[in-house]
Amino acid sequence: MTRTWLLPSHLVEAARTGGRGPGEGRPRRTVRDWVVDTTIFLLAAFVGLLAAETSATYSSEAVALTDQLAGGLACCALWLRRRWPTGLAVTLSVVSVVAPTAGGAVLAALFSVAVRRPFREVAWIGLLAMAASTVQVFVRPDPTTGTPLAIGIGIVLILLVTAWGMLVRSRRQLVEALRDRALRAEAEAGLRAEQAQRQAREAIAREMHDVLAHRLTLLSVHAGALEFRPDAPPAQVARAAGVIRDSAHEALQDLREIIGVLRAPHDDEGDGSAANRPQPTLATLDSLVAEVREAGMKVVLDSTVADPDTVPAATGRTVYRIVQEALTNARKHAPGAEVTLTLRGRPGAGLDLDIRNPAPTGPVPPVPGSGQGLIGLTERATLAGGRLTHGPAPDGGFAVHAWLPWPA
Repeated sequence: MTRTWLLPSHLVEAARTGGRGPGEGRPRRTVRDWVVDTTIFLLAAFVGLLAAETSATYSSEAVALTDQLAGGLACCALWLRRRWPTGLAVTLSVVSVVAPTAGGAVLAALFSVAVRRPFREVAWIGLLAMAASTVQVFVRPDPTTGTPLAIGIGIVLILLVTAWGMLVRSRRQLVEALRDRALRAEAEAGLRAEQAQRQAREAIAREMHDVLAHRLTLLSVHAGALEFRPDAPPAQVARAAGVIRDSAHEALQDLREIIGVLRAPHDDEGDGSAANRPQPTLATLDSLVAEVREAGMKVVLDSTVADPDTVPAATGRTVYRIVQEALTNARKHAPGAEVTLTLRGRPGAGLDLDIRNPAPTGPVPPVPGSGQGLIGLTERATLAGGRLTHGPAPDGGFAVHAWLPWPA
């Protein structure tokens, strides 16, 4: 299943603009901007000079001078096209009706509008420029060019410049979309890495809890028994001391193995002594029950699963961890009570696990606990595709029920 990460648009925009907000001033012209603006200015001035030469040939000196002045002002106004592209294009289109020398500046302004403004705005400004070009043919006719030809040339030039500007706009939008997609992909990759690290930490914490809680609880319970029963028979004291020693040794060994896994850069590298630590399965459940029985706990196991090896390894490991945690809790909160484990299931129907213990009959020594074990077991069962419930039993004890899938 592919997970899609959705990032707020303002985060992507902030990454793209380097953190500059929309109201923090306009970006300064780059060297490329200066080169482009200067080139457009020179091209507009060149077209204006050609028109001025024609105007000087067939117009009076005053009209020619006015044309030249209007054309020069129009070309100078092009330096404002980045800030006010729409207003400049409209103004120059109107001026070009009476001043043919502003024709080059009009084309440059139309190009800017096509690059920076949406299509609807580009369309009506282009129509305005065509109308102005058509009216100009009648207001300032050129004797060397016929009226239909002059109108056609003006419309074709306007369409070509507008199409060129829209092509540049589309290319910029494509580049911007690819850049935003790259930034979004980079941010998503960072989020995925962060989530993977968090899941790895949670898995390590769950494994440490499952492995060490069982050993340390044995140690704590027997140490508490020695504290509350200092007058116990020597054989019982020696037996409890032996359990404490063995539990401490095994807990230390488990801790070393987990630390070895954390230190290994990859599971498939190194000597494999820690990374390839054998994982419990349903077949090792009998060993767990035998271990807690040797520690003095009463456990009754009733299982109808004939061949535990046929149970999937992940499901068997989940059952093992649930039983391990339940026995640990029963040993802490109901010492001396008999725990009943009932396991039923078959392929296709799943596994049903019931763990029950009655209420304690005597005083319970205080044992520290955070209550995170049952929460972790619920999460583990859910991740395995099953479910887990727990709570007080009607007889005052405690019950844990879990169902886990067992594919046919």
